[in-house]
Order: sequence, then structure tokens, then C-alpha cells
Amino acid sequence: MTTQLLPAQPAALGHAILAAALMLPGLVHAETPPEHASISVKLLSYEESQSSIDRIRVRAPSVSLIAPVAGVWSVAASLTADDVSGASPRYHTAVSGASRMSDDRKAGDASVTRYFQRGSLTVGAAYSTEHDYDSRALSVTGTMSSEDKNTTWSLGVGGSDDAINPVNFIVRDESRQTVNFLAGVTQVLGPNDLAQLTVTHNRGHGYFSDPYKAFDNRPRQRNQSTLMGRWNHHYAATGGTSRLSYRYYTDTYGIRAHTFGGEYVQPAGQGWIITPSARLYSQRAARFYFDPVYDGVLGEPFRPGYASNPDGLSSADQRLSGFGAVTLGIKVAKQLSRDWIVDVKLEAYQQRGSWRLFDKGSPGLEPLRAHSIQLGLTRQW
Repeated sequence: MTTQLLPAQPAALGHAILAAALMLPGLVHAETPPEHASISVKLLSYEESQSSIDRIRVRAPSVSLIAPVAGVWSVAASLTADDVSGASPRYHTAVSGASRMSDDRKAGDASVTRYFQRGSLTVGAAYSTEHDYDSRALSVTGTMSSEDKNTTWSLGVGGSDDAINPVNFIVRDESRQTVNFLAGVTQVLGPNDLAQLTVTHNRGHGYFSDPYKAFDNRPRQRNQSTLMGRWNHHYAATGGTSRLSYRYYTDTYGIRAHTFGGEYVQPAGQGWIITPSARLYSQRAARFYFDPVYDGVLGEPFRPGYASNPDGLSSADQRLSGFGAVTLGIKVAKQLSRDWIVDVKLEAYQQRGSWRLFDKGSPGLEPLRAHSIQLGLTRQW
């Protein structure tokens, strides 16, 4: 829903597995097993701030592996450990104090792929745990190519089951279940062009409120749909490739969001590859989000009408507000030898209510800024 560099809550793992399967650069050749095995080690450092106040900090090392097996199979797996700490605002960020928090999250996923002459079938599983949240997910994704292999269709289904036990005991033994569906097509348009269209739909029910935010009462059902288009174009004269994308998002909370993305991959000789990128994001607020205008009798932080309807749907979470955001990044990779690759990626993010496209955003929220750096080392054999 949000384009922040890192979400404050874990996303549905089933959806993440399906999305990752479709976004792999080699999807159009998914009927072919990888030629080499590779292992990558990444270290991500992420920080966000608001009005010179440091908020969330994340340190996240990860390792991922993919390897061909017996000619027609491959296996892939990854492990991640997030160390999250900082200050989390309780109400609207412009008027609230902030509570200190820290958490550790450990997550892993694994998948097995069987390749056929013109298709593939992938079965994946994922697990994530932290002190107040556990999530389990399964998924199945299949691809089928046309006889000339210029067109590849993809279908997927997945599901996740989350257990929620916040440390403040606002709720106990809550849960959330989500079922994910995916359909996509990738088309070779010519020797230099590749296009992809993907549709996803998620149906979730259970506990969606944030137990650490007061007066946060969200619907217990949330259905989400996305339509995403991608277009890659290779420039023979420079050897570079542009990657453009557009994503439309809608859900039953009333949020509508647009994401425009672009990056340019340019080999620079002697093993160097430089990839600048930019992303624009805009969303409409959820229908139950309330601006920093409080009840005329009770005052701050109570929403208008709280006294007569204390159990009504409401949230002051700025991630549900109307806003626009810009992310700028650059990635530099170096092929050290035939088997070793090192890379570094920098991203800077800023979110403001006034940057919402096509209409006014939510007023009264301080701009949110974030930046991240990721170091990576990959070994192939």
C-alpha cells in the first residue's frame, strides 16, 4: 500500500512470494533452469526521520541462494534478519510524542522449480517471526510459453496465515488470513523490447488494526488489487537498457494509488554497471483516516464524533493518509572476476501530503524522509 522504503509491518508473505516470482528478470525464460549456481550476501541499513527527529532504524543482513539441480530442477532460498529500533509516533506525527521501540525479525523462504519444455512450475514456502507476530505462507506459480517462446503466461495462487500477539495486550491470539491470486503475460515485442502485464488480487480477513496506535480500528476484511505494466527497451548503440513501469493499486479501504518507476542500466566497461532510478508515488487516503482535526469537546487526540461512536472505524496512521512520494536511487555494480560481483545501492525517499497527484493530499502531517544503503557480494559457480 505504501511506497516507504521499508514497511512498518510485515507484508503478506504469500503475496511477496508471488510478486517475487513474476518480477525475476529472467521470467521470460522461466522454462529454462539457471546455468549457474549463485549465492548473494546483502547488508541493508535504513533510517527515516521527521522534523529532525530520528525515527525507525533498520539493520538487515540477508543471504540468498539459487542453484540448478539435475538439469530440470532448481532450488532457491533466502534468509533475512531485521534489527528494528527507534521512535514510533502514537497519533498524528505533528502533535504526538513518540514511544521507543525495538524488535528483531527473522524471515526465510524456499522454493523448488520444475522446468518443462515450454513452462515451469514453482512451489514456495515462507516463514517470518518476531516477538509479537508470526507469519506462514505457501504459494504455487506456473508459467507456459507459446511455441515460438515470444509469449509467456503466468498464473499463481498463494496464502498466508499470521498470528498476532502484541506486547501491550490490546488483543490476544488474533490472526489474519490472506489468499493471493496472480495472472500475467510477458511479450517479446522485438529484438530490443520486452513488455509485461500483471494482475494480482488479494483477499484478506482478520485483524488489520495497528495495536500500538490509539483509536486505530480498521475493517476486519481487506481486498486488494493491482495492475502493473512494465516495458524494457535495450539501446544497441549504448548497450544500456531502460526499465519503465506503472502500477495501479486499489483496495476496499478506499485507497487508490499510482506508482511510476524508471531506471536505466548502463554497462560502463571493465565490469562496471551503473543503474540510476526514480519512482513517483501518489495515493488517496483511506475512507476512515482522519486528519489532525479533533473532537470539539474531547479535544486532541480524539477524532470528531468519538464520544457518540467510540467503536467506529478510524485511524490516524499517516500511511493511510493521502500523500505523494519521490524515491531517487543509484546502484553501482562491479564484476571483480568471472565468479565475483560486488554492488552498492543508495536510495533517498521523501513523502509529503502536498505532493499527492491529481488532488489535494492530507493536511497537517510533517514530511517524512528516509534513506538506505545496501551492500552486496555475489559468488557464482
